Amino acid sequence: MSAAEAATMTPVQGRVPTRLAAANGLGSVAYGIKDNGFSTFLLLFYNQVLGMDARLVSLALLIALVFDGLIDPVVGHISDRTNTRWGRRLPYLYVAPLFLGGFWILLWSPVGAASFPVLLISAIAVRASVAFCEVPSAALVAEITHDYDERTRLTRLRYLNAWGGGLLMLLLAYGVFLPNAMLSREGYQSYGIAGAILMVATVLISARGQHKWVAHRPELKAPARAGIRGAFGEIRECLSHPAFVVLMFSFAAAITSQGITFSISNYLYLFVWKFPPWALQAYPLMLFVSVIGSFLAVGPFQARFGKRDAAIVTALLGMVFWITPLTLRHFDLWWPDGTTPAILGMFAATFFSNLFSVITTICLSSMVADVVEASQEQTGRRSEGTFAAGAFFAAKCSTGLGIFVTGFLLSLSGMPNGAKPGQVSEQVVDTLAMSYAACVFVFAILLVLIVRRFPITREQHEARLTLLAEAAKADPEATGQHP
Repeated sequence: MSAAEAATMTPVQGRVPTRLAAANGLGSVAYGIKDNGFSTFLLLFYNQVLGMDARLVSLALLIALVFDGLIDPVVGHISDRTNTRWGRRLPYLYVAPLFLGGFWILLWSPVGAASFPVLLISAIAVRASVAFCEVPSAALVAEITHDYDERTRLTRLRYLNAWGGGLLMLLLAYGVFLPNAMLSREGYQSYGIAGAILMVATVLISARGQHKWVAHRPELKAPARAGIRGAFGEIRECLSHPAFVVLMFSFAAAITSQGITFSISNYLYLFVWKFPPWALQAYPLMLFVSVIGSFLAVGPFQARFGKRDAAIVTALLGMVFWITPLTLRHFDLWWPDGTTPAILGMFAATFFSNLFSVITTICLSSMVADVVEASQEQTGRRSEGTFAAGAFFAAKCSTGLGIFVTGFLLSLSGMPNGAKPGQVSEQVVDTLAMSYAACVFVFAILLVLIVRRFPITREQHEARLTLLAEAAKADPEATGQHP
């Protein structure tokens, strides 16, 4: 192999080229659009615009997310075992986005009357398509680099693009498609078409941008177990790794809280904070600036604390900033709802809470990549796709649980169907706000208690890489690596 060929093969030695890192990160735009749409608008659209009961909408989305989450490990395992001249991941990244775009349009333009089966089938189709886009793309992080810090660099780019895609659609929704009519069916149809175009384009561009680095046949691997039973045995073996089990439960706590936050957000904007039009349009921009802050701050936090402790510290800080405005409002220590000071104060608190919360999830996602080598040491297999899929399984099930919980918070508070801002009693609004704040507090504490048990440090990871490299030199065929 020539030096030029080695420079464009994975894993990359040293710093990952900016072009490759940017291309990998771009692939998360589609996931961000999907996640923001499901979490922010879908419940509101099917409940308040199409007239479905909020509990039925929440149940349909929960079932779809659990079903999709079960597909993820299978998708990851399939991509791990794919062997083509374009590598293990690229074939899916070139085909899956075409299906995703079509299903996304149908989700926001349902054929016939909206019903539980129609929503369930549409949601499952979208989620399954996203799995074939995002799982192989995320698996490439551990495949592109084995470096402890470079993995976080790639992961933070993925989060920046995911948030950027979601917030771009949020900005277009508030400023273009639904500026004066958030309950307009036609506006949501335009929202779906625009999102589909952006999803398809970014995944295809991302695949093309990574092509020369990852489009090569996989190195030899340890023999796979035969048959379906063997495949599921490998999946179970990977996902039962002690370090990964800790991460699965950590994701469950973090993403359930995030799912509640996203799905309840429009209710808070309209009924609690009483956002005027300027606030709805400025809010996505503020969130994106906070994500840029996370992008810049995660490196120093990781250098200071390590991935695990950085996740703990930022989870606690994010929770404090998130619940403070709602708690002060409950005790009449906040400015009146809808006033400029109240909204700007809420913006400031949300900026820091979101900044710290995104750092938490970036650290958790980067920790997933570090489990790959811990598993390889035990099994002789590299299973980047399976671990990436396992993380998505936990995240998707937890997002669904968060949306499901929001449906019951709405029911518990007495929020009526078809409610109009300013026409709901203060008792209902306050019950909704404080129930949400309690959920954020509980899940943040739960996350801290779980993630503190994660066993892989920087020193352990680097020592493991050294052992695997020595084993590869001694017996490259057995380890699946070349000296």
